[in-house]
Amino acid sequence: TIKIWNLKRGQLKKNLTGHQGFISSVAISSDGKTLVSGSYDHTIKVWDLPTGKLKQTLRGETNWVSSVVISPDGKTLVSGNGGNTIRIWDLDTGDLKKTLTGHRDSVVSLIISPDGKTLFSSSLDRNIKIWDLTTGELKNTLTGHIYYVHSLAISPDGKTLVSGSANNTIKVWNLETMELKTTLTGHRNWVSSLAISPDGKTLVSGSRDDSIKLWKLP
Repeated sequence: TIKIWNLKRGQLKKNLTGHQGFISSVAISSDGKTLVSGSYDHTIKVWDLPTGKLKQTLRGETNWVSSVVISPDGKTLVSGNGGNTIRIWDLDTGDLKKTLTGHRDSVVSLIISPDGKTLFSSSLDRNIKIWDLTTGELKNTLTGHIYYVHSLAISPDGKTLVSGSANNTIKVWNLETMELKTTLTGHRNWVSSLAISPDGKTLVSGSRDDSIKLWKLP
C-alpha cells in the first residue's frame, strides 16, 4: 500500500493499492501530477496523484524493482532492479526506450541531474556510474566506497554529488572534476537516505542508526 498524506494537517488522504509485493521505491513528477512506484512484484505502476487512479502498469522487469526516478521534464522514467539492469521508459506511452548494463550487482539508487541530461546510479557493487540519459552512454564511474552504495543526492546546481554507504560513511564528489571532495563520518549504521537543501548548503542524511544528521556541505 502507498499512503498519501496532507502534510499541513497530518491527515491521510488516500491509500493506493494494486502491487502484489513490497513497494521499494516511489517518485513524484516535478509538476506534482504523477506518482510512480516500483515493487518486488517486478512491476512499475504509474498513478494520477491528484485522484489516486492507476494510469498504467509497466511490465518487463525480470527482477524486483529497486529504484525509480522521473526526469525533471516529466517525460522519462528510469528504473533500476535487483539484478544489474537499468531501464529507461517513455512515461507518457509506457514504452521501453533503452536498457543499460554495466553494474555487477543490484542497482539500488538512481538520481537525475537538474538539467535532465545525466543519470547517476549506485549499486551493491560499490560503484557509482554516470550515464548520458539521452544516448544511454556510460560516461564515467566513481569508485572509492568500500561497501554497498545505498543512497544518492545531487546539488541544485548539478556540481556536487553525495553518496551514502552501508559502511556508515557519506562521500561528497565534485562533478566538474569527478574527484572526491571529502568523506563524512558520524553515523553508526547504513546511510539509507540523503537530501540536499534548495540552496545547496545543507545535506540531510538518514541512517539505520535511527538518526537524522544535518551537515554543512563543503
